[in-house]
Amino acid sequence: MKIADRHLWQRFLAIATPYWREDERWRARGLLALLVLLLLAQTQFAVLFIRQTGEFTSALAAHDAERFWDAITFCLVLLFAAVPINAFYYYVRDTLGIHWRRWLTDRFLKSYFSNRHFYELNANAVIDNPDQRVAEDINTFTQRSLYFLLILIGSLLQLVAFSAVLWSISHELVYFLIFYAAAGTMVTVFVFGKVLIGLNFQQLRREADFRFGLVRVRENAESIAFYRGEAQELRQVRQRFAAAFDNFRRLIRKQLSLNLFQQGYNLLTIVIPSAIIAPRVLSGELEVGSAIQAAGAFAAVLSAISLIVENFESLSRFAAGIDRLNTLARVLPVVPKRRKVEQSVIKSVEGGRLALERVTLQTPNYERVLVRELTLNIAPGEGLLIVGESGSGKSSLLRAIAGLWYSGHGIIFRPRPEDILFLPQQPYMLLGSLRAQLLYPNHDPTIADAELLALLRRANLPDLAERVGGLDVEMDWEKLLSFGERQRLAFARALLAQPRFAILDEATSALDVPNEERLYRQLVAGRTTLVSVGHRASVLKYHTQVLELVGDGSWKLYSAKDYRWAQ
Repeated sequence: MKIADRHLWQRFLAIATPYWREDERWRARGLLALLVLLLLAQTQFAVLFIRQTGEFTSALAAHDAERFWDAITFCLVLLFAAVPINAFYYYVRDTLGIHWRRWLTDRFLKSYFSNRHFYELNANAVIDNPDQRVAEDINTFTQRSLYFLLILIGSLLQLVAFSAVLWSISHELVYFLIFYAAAGTMVTVFVFGKVLIGLNFQQLRREADFRFGLVRVRENAESIAFYRGEAQELRQVRQRFAAAFDNFRRLIRKQLSLNLFQQGYNLLTIVIPSAIIAPRVLSGELEVGSAIQAAGAFAAVLSAISLIVENFESLSRFAAGIDRLNTLARVLPVVPKRRKVEQSVIKSVEGGRLALERVTLQTPNYERVLVRELTLNIAPGEGLLIVGESGSGKSSLLRAIAGLWYSGHGIIFRPRPEDILFLPQQPYMLLGSLRAQLLYPNHDPTIADAELLALLRRANLPDLAERVGGLDVEMDWEKLLSFGERQRLAFARALLAQPRFAILDEATSALDVPNEERLYRQLVAGRTTLVSVGHRASVLKYHTQVLELVGDGSWKLYSAKDYRWAQ
């Protein structure tokens, strides 16, 4: 990958241009126009400072006190005007940057949470650490984009302003400058380009992997402690860090070569302008101050036309970030590809019923059939219990009913989203208050506290609110509540929502039989039709049908009253 790669900049424009063309375009363009005006002012002040530097240097050489102090006084006036303009420039730049980041982050988040992309990406091997791409890569993208755009505009302004100064002093300096900048740019791009961008891309990925490994340890600390698996976890975390460390060592070795070239390239500019113009100064054709002006103008114009040489290290990191962000952008706006062209998917039809019509369920890679040609209808009030050995496809079938599993073929008729609620074995605990836990995934502030407290009693959590300090106290519920308490809290959500259908994937695995029966009984009393995966005979009486998955793709459907639980 090269900085001059046409495809790289096409990817950059695909991410960058919507902000400047869509709903916030007038604010964005207005702030950018203001920044250009401020850059114009900065450039003009820089030219005036260069001229005055030459002026008071010549005055010193001529021992002209009045001329010297006039030049110093004018410099102070310029300084008084330039300082607020420079400070305001950075304020406007950062304001535009944070607004752009907010807009672009919101755009990615909308796509990330639409069509369950956040779930789909878990199975997408192309996208690693999407959270890091949204949280960090977008920020880097907007800040670096503005930075490079503004130094490009500033460099063009410098080029015009200081070229006139340089041309008026020495044509030879201008000719040499063009050759020197072109040679430096070619060396930087073709010698250092591809390797540095590749190393920076890998560094971003491996740093994210290292951070993800530490997050997993924190999220699963209790399980790791029970297993006494800290040695294994430490080994894995060290391996992730070692990968980042080794890549960074290669990166800094390559950057050393680039820095050696950049330092020599930049330091030569101190000597070369003076050497070229020295004969004219020594002969008396030019004043000493003209040499100072020429050196300053040469450095300014060289900086303007040597953007790639001076900023290549930052550009290479920026290019790597563009590629990561573009990869995420490609999969978010549309539903990610789940199959090859010749493969089929399970179709969904939304309506008022729950039924499966000739559904064949396969593993995501289409290598194994889990369930073959399953047809059944789950009428309101006639619950379905799904049983079978581990690995027979029970949870996968529930995912297909939920619209999370597509591999296979057939048709699934499912109720509207508001008429169906899923209770997984591991209940999700929202970051928020106890009230938010009970209302999740909805938020209805009109529900009275008394109703929520009664709901906790129905779920056999009568003292939970009092124990934590009320309904509006925010806690780390994953750590505070036991597994069984979290499952009962999830049932409380279902009792509040009163869905037409409830899908339970071993949702009572941590509960004793009395608690399990109490919760099942209340759901059935609320006219909720149950579809359960279970391993206990105690829940059989709350269902009308039993679907047994054999494990080889075959299945059997029984009436609950005729089903005999295997001993």
